[in-house]
Amino acid sequence: QVQLVESGGGLVQAGGSLRLSCAASRGTISRYIMGWFRQAPGKEREFVATISWSGGTTSYADYVKGRFAISRDNAKNTVYLQMNSLKPEDTAVYYCAADRTLGGVALITAEYDYWGQGTQVTVSS
Repeated sequence: QVQLVESGGGLVQAGGSLRLSCAASRGTISRYIMGWFRQAPGKEREFVATISWSGGTTSYADYVKGRFAISRDNAKNTVYLQMNSLKPEDTAVYYCAADRTLGGVALITAEYDYWGQGTQVTVSS
């Protein structure tokens, strides 16, 4: 059983940056597809970014492409989401997730097996 813990959220002004981390406090995620999702109040959870187990393949939602970057350090059992040029519409709870499928990336919430508790990101205008 994998347990994921997100950190790095907070309050930032529009145009600013934050770096989210997702660490596995139990189990290893080095062979898993990893993803970041977000959920704003009153909205459904939506895909943000995903990365293959090796880090060689990534995919992003159009609304974050060019501003966000997903990466991973398998030796540290941690995945990151660097968020730049933040906008008020990026305000949400951000979740990391792990997919046990071998190979590729995953863009759909239903594909993921483990989820963290989330970290709040608030972008002020």
